[in-house]
Amino acid sequence: FLRQPLLQLAKGTIETQAFFFPYGPVCACQLGGDHRRRSMPTFTQLHLGLGSFHRAHQALYLQLLHDQGDRSWELAGGNLRPDMVQVVEALQAQEGRYTLETVTPQGQRTYKDISSITKVISWDAQLSGLKEVAADPNTRIISFTVTEAGYYLDSQNKLDQSFKDLVSDIKGETCCTIYGGLKVLLEARKGASAGPITLMSCDNLRSNGARFSKGFTQFLELTGAHDLLSWVKSNTSTPNAMVDRITPRPTAEVAERVKAATGVDDKAALMSEDFIQWVIEDEFVGGRPAWEKVGVEMVKDVMPYEEAKIRLLNATHSCIAWAGTLVGYNYIHEGSLDKDIREMAHAYITDDVIPVLSPCPLDLEKYRDVVLERFSNSNILDTNARVAMDGYSKLPGFILPTIRQRLERDEPIKSVAMLPALFLEFLLRLKRDKIPFKYEDQLMDQESVSNIVQAANPVVAFCNDRLLFNELAGDERLISGVEDAFSRVQAFISSRL
Repeated sequence: FLRQPLLQLAKGTIETQAFFFPYGPVCACQLGGDHRRRSMPTFTQLHLGLGSFHRAHQALYLQLLHDQGDRSWELAGGNLRPDMVQVVEALQAQEGRYTLETVTPQGQRTYKDISSITKVISWDAQLSGLKEVAADPNTRIISFTVTEAGYYLDSQNKLDQSFKDLVSDIKGETCCTIYGGLKVLLEARKGASAGPITLMSCDNLRSNGARFSKGFTQFLELTGAHDLLSWVKSNTSTPNAMVDRITPRPTAEVAERVKAATGVDDKAALMSEDFIQWVIEDEFVGGRPAWEKVGVEMVKDVMPYEEAKIRLLNATHSCIAWAGTLVGYNYIHEGSLDKDIREMAHAYITDDVIPVLSPCPLDLEKYRDVVLERFSNSNILDTNARVAMDGYSKLPGFILPTIRQRLERDEPIKSVAMLPALFLEFLLRLKRDKIPFKYEDQLMDQESVSNIVQAANPVVAFCNDRLLFNELAGDERLISGVEDAFSRVQAFISSRL
């Protein structure tokens, strides 16, 4: 069953569809066996990117439908690159089945057997296994999680051709990006006359469906695939969606707890928080699962939910990760429970975000409090290393919009300026090898970083970087605000020495 939401986040009679799922008593189960002894579902959702988030989020929702007796859809999944080989092999050995551990802020752990992924596809350079599924008329949705950096879009929603893998796909040498992969898959579907299909982004990207569509259109134009582009325009839809669930990278301890609780030696076990949310614009050309029966909110416009989540949750997550790293913390909950860092995050939301997003169908103050409570969950052990990554896409995507709106309204940026100031100090330490983990940033330009850290005034060089600040680069109000914030960051760090 579904408990009532922890807090009613929506105003008036409109209720959010953000639920905490308790799974009931833990049951020992064996992999394989009777779970396949049923009639096959009618339709398939093919997912690209078999990472932890997909398996803790979209796959769970379909499992909940299966649990209700609705098995009319199944999931097939694979990767566009030879990633996560061990996970894929483990899933194949277990016939797609795995255990999801969820944990509440109070430390209550529950275990859910997931069997909604019925086909796990091995990678090969020609994507032959994925093509076979994509060309099946019963496949009606292709969904994907490639992270916000995997769309290669600049501030004008133009493809950034400075990336070698994107250029290689444009030349037809590879098919390793979401655009190159889908070109191959949809050519196979078009050739098989398999009918319309929905292309669904499940990434933390503002207007993810619309922006993916712009990128894909440009990609097909650049490759000269005009016939396929015409087919795509007539036979696909790209709904925008907002997804939310904190899902750390699995550790060996997760598998150990799963085995102790269930008796199952699960090589593909993973864990997440118990909070989950999915809001989708209901635009599916080939049908869809009845997600609304299991807590998904199907709406006409996802933007208010999406904007609140990106600015209150995603940007705040980065703030806590960068600040926590600078004072020696390893985990998100440590920073969230630190009085100074929590006040920093609270002030950013309260002073600068809520005013520019109001009015909003969500109660933003309650949403803020829920977000900070979730980040404080010490049982998640979500690392700063995971959350701090991709600052070169997160700063312009998650943080810059609030700076822009505050300046447009002639309002101060004192609180929001702390976030880019924290990232600047993070970059300076990164170049001095003072960050205690391997930093991953797909869009980070080494020339950009060198120009910043070698400048006589790193703050000015940082604020002049168009990769980070787009049209606001060099704005005197931005420079002044970040200079002031950078001084406060230094005082914050010094207070911990």
